[in-house]
Amino acid sequence: MPPKLGILAGKGELPRRLIEACHAEGREVFVIAFPGETDRAVAESVSHAWLPIAQVGGILRALHEAQVEEVVLAGAIRRPSFLSLKPDRRGLSLLGKITRGRMGDDGILSLAVAELESEGFRVVGLDELLPDTLAPEGPLGRLKPDDSADSDISRGFEVAVALGRVDVGQAVIVQHGAVLGVEAIEGTDALIARCADLKRDGPGGILVKVSKPGQEQRVDLPTIGVRTVTAAAAAGLRGIAIEAGATVVVGRQAVAKAADQAGLFVVGVRFPR
Repeated sequence: MPPKLGILAGKGELPRRLIEACHAEGREVFVIAFPGETDRAVAESVSHAWLPIAQVGGILRALHEAQVEEVVLAGAIRRPSFLSLKPDRRGLSLLGKITRGRMGDDGILSLAVAELESEGFRVVGLDELLPDTLAPEGPLGRLKPDDSADSDISRGFEVAVALGRVDVGQAVIVQHGAVLGVEAIEGTDALIARCADLKRDGPGGILVKVSKPGQEQRVDLPTIGVRTVTAAAAAGLRGIAIEAGATVVVGRQAVAKAADQAGLFVVGVRFPR
């Protein structure tokens, strides 16, 4: 029997999909649910514990008590203001490391992985558990980028990698070679909405999402889903380019269908590294 899996569950569909996949193979799961982040119905469908994100000692203790062996981080979690947190002793120690190191999201997540591994848990990536969720190379729907779109995609990759090197974000929107916006703490959906009023005449912009250079590949991979496609269409974008093999596509068939219906392309690209 596969080892019991602990799911640190954020927002979105991924925690639910993981639970369904584990049930299908007879694997036990235990969910750490975060107030204000985790979908209540998803968490309460299985054995779980509700704990604030800064209660690090409590989280580790709950995982041990549930006899979890492997842990996965699934779903988006908003980065809270440190002033709003009420950490326990273990969380306070971790916060000290974060503030001293002036860490961005990737640094924080790498520290979280190290903390889990120090307790004897094996941290696994989504690609191990849901291998079909990683973006393939090529278009997901009927539409493909043309030469001008390819040029914008290349420009977007260049800018996104530069952002990733300083651990800022994973996505940019480019139109006609001009960078309309870059992702920071607000997330991809907010980036798309912000750029809706910045678009120029002619073919719409392109959302480009890539993994950060040196990123911890087991956590926080770039992710898109139907909601991303819907938001892109509403903002007048003409396409989405994602890094093949390094981007999670939640519901690949549904994403392809939504893209076709919206008249925009979604394409997986093997970017040079």
